Amino acid sequence: MNKILLTTFLLILTLSLHAQKDSANIVSSLSSREPLRNASNITVSIYPVPVTANNFTIKTDKDVTFVKITNIIGQDIFRFQYNDPQQLIRISLDNPKRGLYLVTIVFSDGTRVVKKIMVEEAE
Repeated sequence: MNKILLTTFLLILTLSLHAQKDSANIVSSLSSREPLRNASNITVSIYPVPVTANNFTIKTDKDVTFVKITNIIGQDIFRFQYNDPQQLIRISLDNPKRGLYLVTIVFSDGTRVVKKIMVEEAE
């Protein structure tokens, strides 16, 4: 009985040390990549809030190249790549359901901002 417990303990210890080594490798590879750009100095306005007429406007102080809207369970309901970067974008959604959505905005320099919007049913 003691041999089984000792063998189990050694097996668990070996696996946990191996997992820590893998985690350390992942962390070191992530830290060697280019650091994320600071998006705190970017002004992004989304209006009207809450969204009531199936459309809204995004206004920024930087050029936007990509917009994606995702529902709360991760399904994309809108995505668009802008070949000509813009600072004022009007988004029209196709009959969205009432709820919370995430708007991911990617700028021409690669900076990314995620904002939340609330969508109410159209009247």
